[in-house]
Amino acid sequence: MVTGAGQGIGAAVARALAAEGAVVAAVDRNAGALATLAEHTAAVHPYELDVSDARAVEAAVDGIERRLGPVDVLVNVAGILRTAPAVELTDQDWADTFAVNTTGVFHTCRAVGGRMAGRGRGAVVTVGSNAAGVPRAGMAAYAASKAAATMFTRCLGLELARSGVRCNIVSPGSTDTAMQRALWGEDAEAAERRVVEGDPGSWRVGIPLGRIAAPADIAEAVVFLASDRARHITMHDLYVDGGATLRA
Repeated sequence: MVTGAGQGIGAAVARALAAEGAVVAAVDRNAGALATLAEHTAAVHPYELDVSDARAVEAAVDGIERRLGPVDVLVNVAGILRTAPAVELTDQDWADTFAVNTTGVFHTCRAVGGRMAGRGRGAVVTVGSNAAGVPRAGMAAYAASKAAATMFTRCLGLELARSGVRCNIVSPGSTDTAMQRALWGEDAEAAERRVVEGDPGSWRVGIPLGRIAAPADIAEAVVFLASDRARHITMHDLYVDGGATLRA
């Protein structure tokens, strides 16, 4: 089960899991994007869902397990970004950001985690952000919501470890997605160059590896942590950001 599967990192994760032989329940609010994804990947089954709706999440998980079988892997990718200086954020911006980025993770983990524990197996991977560990100007709500989701996932991992369920986080840096490009404005080439080279005016270092991540780079890390190759890894936060945070 992959949330936020309609585009960007979520779509890349869904495709990567399907390529590994998984049957994927692709979850997103955008039914059209899901249909396009499913059209090109036979192992992907679309489910229109708003993860901020607790009852809808429970119903969706029930339906997925009845139709496709037990959820052995949950990947939380759904997220939104509202940018503004911290003192200018509106109540709605803050509430909306946490409703998806944090409460949505809680809803899906609660619905799936108990089932996994009862079966004695399962892997949860939450896609966070390197902004959860390093301050970003204009991204206070996003960073705080991702930090909360990260710690929630680690606490869940501690609680479910004895049940054989592993819970980890993948924290991307700048990745070539629609969300990233929305930050760039009209001059995308110049904006990308600033991201790679750094921007002293916003107290941001560049990317030592000299490139912005592709969604597939993040998906590869997610697939690894969800697989048996990572069977002895839990509560880990894997930064996939080309060294952008200097792992501060």
